[in-house]
Amino acid sequence: MEQGNKIVKPGLNGTLIGENGEKLSPPAGWAFLAAGDAGITRKVTAKGIFWRVQAQRGRRIISTGIWAPEETIALARQEVEAVRATEAYKKKLDGDRQRRGRKQAEYEEQFRLEVRAFLAFASRHRELEKEMAAAVTAHAVPVGSGTVARTAMIPVEERAAKAVIAWMRHQTTAYESMRIPRIKGKRREVRRMLANRSVELLKAYREGLDPSPACPLKKALKK
Repeated sequence: MEQGNKIVKPGLNGTLIGENGEKLSPPAGWAFLAAGDAGITRKVTAKGIFWRVQAQRGRRIISTGIWAPEETIALARQEVEAVRATEAYKKKLDGDRQRRGRKQAEYEEQFRLEVRAFLAFASRHRELEKEMAAAVTAHAVPVGSGTVARTAMIPVEERAAKAVIAWMRHQTTAYESMRIPRIKGKRREVRRMLANRSVELLKAYREGLDPSPACPLKKALKK
C-alpha cells in the first residue's frame, strides 16, 4: 500500500476516506496521534511520512490528528518531553506566560477606556459610566470568551461599541427569553430592534437626563 503523505477524512466504522473518495486503512505499525499537542505533532510531521485527518465542523475544516508510524510518534513524544523537562524550557514558558499576562492586562485597560469613550455619559452619570465599562470589559475581554472583543478583524473602538450593544442586549432586554420565529433574517431583525432600544437608553445618559426608577441598565449593574 502506498504510504506517502496524504490528507484523509473520517469514514464509517473507523475507516478513512482518501482525497479521491477511496477507502483507506492505515498501514500496519501505524498509530493515531490526536490533535492537541502542537509540539509533538510538528516533530512527527518533520520526521517524514504521515496522514493528516481533516473533518468538516460547520463551515470550517479542522485537523483532528495524524496517522504515522508508531515508532515515529513515540520518538517524537520522548524528544519533546525531554526538552520540556529542562530548566531553560520552564523559564521560557514562565516568561511567555508573564508576557501574555501583561499583554492581556494592557488590552483590558485599553478596551475599558474605549468602552468609556463610546458611552460618553454626561458628567452627572460618570460613575455609572465607569461601572458599565468595567462590567462590559469583564464580560468581553477574557481569552477564550469568543466575543467581538477578541477579534482583530475590526478596530478596537468598533469592538468596544459592538461589545456594549451585545452586553446590553443580554443584560437589559428580554432577548434571552424571546421566542424568535425560525424565519431567515428574523433574528437579525430582532437584534437590530433591540440595538436601537439600547442606543436610545444610552442617549438619555449621554444627555444627562434623569433615568427612570425602573431603568434596566441600573438594574443590570446592581446584579
